[in-house]
Amino acid sequence: MKTKTLLLSSLGFLAGAVLASAAISAADANRLGNDLTPLGGEKAGNADGSIPAWTGGQTTAPAGYKTGMHHPDPFKGDQVLFTISAANADKYADKLTPGHLALLKAYPDYVMPVYASHRSASNPQRVYDATKEHATTAALTTGGNGVSGSVVGIPFPIPASGLEAIWNHLTRYRGVAANRSISQAAPQRNGSYTLVDFEDEFLFNYCRDGIQEKDLDNVLIYFKQAVTAPARLAGSILVVHETMDQVKEPRRAWLYNTGQRRVRRAPNVAYDNPGTAADGMRTSDQFDMFNGAPDRYEWKLMGKKEMYVPYNSYKLHSDSLKYSDILKPLHINQDLTRYELHRVWVVDATLKPGTSHVYSRRTFYIDEDSWQILAADQYDGRGQLWRVSEAHCINYYDAQIFWSTLEVHTDLIAGRYLAIGLDNESKMYDFGLTRTPQDYTPSTLRQEGVR
Repeated sequence: MKTKTLLLSSLGFLAGAVLASAAISAADANRLGNDLTPLGGEKAGNADGSIPAWTGGQTTAPAGYKTGMHHPDPFKGDQVLFTISAANADKYADKLTPGHLALLKAYPDYVMPVYASHRSASNPQRVYDATKEHATTAALTTGGNGVSGSVVGIPFPIPASGLEAIWNHLTRYRGVAANRSISQAAPQRNGSYTLVDFEDEFLFNYCRDGIQEKDLDNVLIYFKQAVTAPARLAGSILVVHETMDQVKEPRRAWLYNTGQRRVRRAPNVAYDNPGTAADGMRTSDQFDMFNGAPDRYEWKLMGKKEMYVPYNSYKLHSDSLKYSDILKPLHINQDLTRYELHRVWVVDATLKPGTSHVYSRRTFYIDEDSWQILAADQYDGRGQLWRVSEAHCINYYDAQIFWSTLEVHTDLIAGRYLAIGLDNESKMYDFGLTRTPQDYTPSTLRQEGVR
């Protein structure tokens, strides 16, 4: 049965697939929207029904929702099915990442509340149409460091390699333009923290209406980030042109420095350089779970697996919470989290000989319905599990965007964590923003910085 060809029983499947640059056949492309979802997931549920069939995702808002509100939970009536803790982790070990098992072992009060699964991810029809249209033309270029033959849609809905799967994450739909006001915190072990506030702005060039490949100018995303608090950091502004092929042309980045009142190139916003104001708790390429050039790793598609992953995290998204309700010593308040059983693609990345990165190995768990990385395990140079990352996601049903509402990166060695994306006390994301590439030039940054 065709629907079972993607349902893999172990991580060993496709272990030999490292790179494939050929597009899929017309026959396989015609599976999209039939036995496969429009983005390439298995439309059918699993054998025992614990993962339901995909029927289009969450496309309507609950009663009373108005644009600009924090998104009410469409599944608020669900009850916890069971809770995974250190005491019963062995029972569920085959459906847990090594990172989750390590967190359960490290923190006796760490729990994972498991709820019924809802395949809520949805995108606009034009994304589905573009995915099907370009599925037979999309290809990896220059050793896998870029993509050609695709815009707007997912380039590799039926991936044949780890690189194809990771490019699906990099190009997934997050709207056309968006603005968000978020906070970041890296609590000390005793729970004390200082908030760092950001104003982020994105123009997803790859997904713009009417965009053609020749118009991309090798730019995947235009990004601007302004630090607004605390006072000692406020005023600095970063602008990035996220290039499609960062080996051919490294990402273009400029930083406005309030002390110098000047705009300078920022070549270090990449790879394992420290993330902005993150107290050394994440690398630049951990933002959005993974971003940037993939050229320092060998990528292996390990197959698809049923796993308990963060999903439909509307409770963590709620504006009825204060940041202090979420940020606790050693880890976030796990009682506010939600985990569901979903099928994820497992991609293993190992550092290439002759290259450098603080992570010698990284394993990513990618949602079959959205291509969002939901969890990641990162290993140090000794091969020891070092950091565990989670993307607590919701479907922003007003815009049909499945994206994180909070990212958490936990350092098992330091016994600390970083939370980025806190928005409970801020205004909601604006997906109705109108921007052009001209809004992200060094001259525009210079004008904005001296206001």
